[in-house]
Amino acid sequence: MLLPKGGVTWKSAKSRLPPTRAIWRFLTQTKVLLTIAITGIVVLLYRGVSGSAGDLQRFYCFGPAKPPMQMSINEQAQWAGHQQTPVIFNHHAPIEINSSTIKHVDLNGIDSTTKAVANDERVLILTPLRNAAPFIEQHFDLLSQLTYPHNLIDLAFLVGDSTDDTMANLAMELERVQSRTDKIPFNSAMIVEKDFGVTMGQSVEERHGFKAQGPRRKAMGRARNYLLSAALKPEHSWVYWRDVDIKDSPSKIIEDFVAHDRDVLVPNVWFHRYEDGRDIEGRFDYNSWQETEPSRKLAATLERDVILAEGYKEYKTERRYMALMGDWRGNKDEEIVLDGIGGVNILVKADVHRSGINFPCYPFENQAETEGFAKMAKRAGYGVFGLPNYVVWHIDTEEKPGNA
Repeated sequence: MLLPKGGVTWKSAKSRLPPTRAIWRFLTQTKVLLTIAITGIVVLLYRGVSGSAGDLQRFYCFGPAKPPMQMSINEQAQWAGHQQTPVIFNHHAPIEINSSTIKHVDLNGIDSTTKAVANDERVLILTPLRNAAPFIEQHFDLLSQLTYPHNLIDLAFLVGDSTDDTMANLAMELERVQSRTDKIPFNSAMIVEKDFGVTMGQSVEERHGFKAQGPRRKAMGRARNYLLSAALKPEHSWVYWRDVDIKDSPSKIIEDFVAHDRDVLVPNVWFHRYEDGRDIEGRFDYNSWQETEPSRKLAATLERDVILAEGYKEYKTERRYMALMGDWRGNKDEEIVLDGIGGVNILVKADVHRSGINFPCYPFENQAETEGFAKMAKRAGYGVFGLPNYVVWHIDTEEKPGNA
């Protein structure tokens, strides 16, 4: 198209435009309006399909796909969890330790409960030995009869100052018991060897003379402590002290004692003596006793380094002995509170030992070893109890009453 010589002016352009009325008439025609509406819808649909999720929120309400009345509790909780953005203050990423020289021990889950078997609670049986060769075979026969699951029991022995075949007999019996196919072996066994320089004989006269009591009880306390420190592991819930010269005891003794839920518990200890065809039931352990007013007055007059021993004329304590109480025919669950205990058979919650309660090899409140242990446990707030009608049978040592 050719432009005029004078160029394009507003008047010339205006003269070429259709009249305003004609334009308005054209725009208001039905066909034109319909075309505009269809074009707008097509544009909106295209933007809805190709737009992002953020763009869609400008056209749709933000909310769950179901009405609240049709949502399950889990769906409501899941939806409500998105309503607020969580904020973490002072966040610390976990530290990963890969060094093989670092070990983590968690004692929070180690408990001593009345449901020991159900909870798979581990029991550590400890036995100190000195010149004990004649008793070892019978000792293992009784251990094998225990009904507490053997896979939850660990055995530990301390052999010290022996002049007989205690070590050899012990090793052979352990091999025999752990190799049996008719019974489940014990979880583990440990032998600790430690000499303390004890030269005292094992005869009744040498072991139970009054002058021998102080040194003897101190040495026995050291032996127990060495054994305990070497054998007690984090996984143990109970510690069962059991002497090698027990003649007979109930096979369920661990379960029976655990059911009492006591910090420290001991049975009564008697012995059988056969004379002229008669069975004489003798009372053996006079180290389990209750204090009396005369015994407390006596203790108040003693020097701190004096160790009391029961059944000797040198010190008349007048204590009440559990050995003289009870009857194996009576209620075996009957309990009494004790102030001193013997060491033939003791069940202890492992945390009592972990708290530092051991067997003093020095005078503690004028007692040592197991009697000192009882005094120390009570001083720390633990309960010490005995079962006067629950009898464990000791070998007959032909001793006089009181010299236990």
